[in-house]
Amino acid sequence: MTSPVERPKPVLDKPLMHYGSRVLERLAPGAEPSAYERLEIDPLTPHFGAVLGGVDLTRPIDDGLAEELRQALLEWKVIFFRNQTGFTAEHQLALSAVWGSPEPNPFFPKTETAGVSRLAKDAKAAGNKNIWHSDHSFMANPALGSVLRAVEVPAAGGDTMWADMAAAYDNLPDDMKERIEHLTAVHDWEPSWGALMNDEQKAAFREVWPRVEHPVAVRHPRSGRRTLYVNEPFTTRIQGLTETESRELLDILVLQARIPEYQVRFHWEPDSIAVWDNIAAQHYAINDYYPRRRVMERIAIAGVPLS
Repeated sequence: MTSPVERPKPVLDKPLMHYGSRVLERLAPGAEPSAYERLEIDPLTPHFGAVLGGVDLTRPIDDGLAEELRQALLEWKVIFFRNQTGFTAEHQLALSAVWGSPEPNPFFPKTETAGVSRLAKDAKAAGNKNIWHSDHSFMANPALGSVLRAVEVPAAGGDTMWADMAAAYDNLPDDMKERIEHLTAVHDWEPSWGALMNDEQKAAFREVWPRVEHPVAVRHPRSGRRTLYVNEPFTTRIQGLTETESRELLDILVLQARIPEYQVRFHWEPDSIAVWDNIAAQHYAINDYYPRRRVMERIAIAGVPLS
């Protein structure tokens, strides 16, 4: 009698199952909450995501306001602004400059304003960002953050979600943290963006954008906090493991972004803006508005090597 064939373990089995409370800390260990004199903070969850009021981003950003904006993003990881009437691409560049220089995405459509990419979706161009990811993780110096403004939004739908990847790391079992402590992973644009290219185009892009490696668990370059840094479209394998071991471990790690306790969801309205920490958070653009029109403009903020 032959032994029964062992079936592969379902990807959505035990790795996501957890009942009761989770560790959900807003700040890195030992850090103190910031005091704000210029900004009004309206948290969307106790640990992650906040709407900021009391500021008109069409006016010049002075040093004091810039420092409070930097502290708010470090503390909440994704911050939102509403009712910013008259906010233009030039204002968006000024806001992104609070954190650094623009970093163009080589695959995004450009606008007449350098550093600003336009993401226009409608009946002829369906949204395709509905997968959990970190912007530009396929670069040696991934984007530190992103600034996204709503140009045109559907009457309903088209929300964006973010996931706190520091919380994702905090809630890994201790033995998993030990296992990934010194591991690095390969990040590559080809499995996603390459699907839209022919071989000649891929070869040309490969000369400029080679595969890169980042730690599986990075230390945030500004807070020093441990953050899980793997994502579904761009992380292709974990170095030093067999193909099977790498796939099994990645299946567990990339699914952590899907846990609702780590997430926040934002409903776009005209004149809304989001700024997020691209190292600490992943995001997911919900594609429930097709074939209606949705137009966004984005600036990515240049990053640094991760360690």
